[in-house]
Amino acid sequence: MINIKPLLDNIVIEPSEKEKKTASGILIPDSAKEKPQEGKVVAVGPGKFTESGQMIKPAVKVGDTVIYKKWGGNEVKIEGKDYLIVKEEDILATL
Repeated sequence: MINIKPLLDNIVIEPSEKEKKTASGILIPDSAKEKPQEGKVVAVGPGKFTESGQMIKPAVKVGDTVIYKKWGGNEVKIEGKDYLIVKEEDILATL
């Protein structure tokens, strides 16, 4: 488990690895792979405040598998692993 505490409505996601082979066995080079859009939530911020000062908690929790926007978020490397930090609004669905 990583030691990170996202602020406000930020969420840290560990992107899923995409298949390195097609169904017919052809290897896909790294340069041809698309960015993943699915991953596992590893840390969640406390939420965001409304204009009236009420805290709205995030709809996802640690351990959820989510689908997120293709070009959303910021890529970071923590303890040698790649993660993505996104706003809650960049998460499209849970699986």
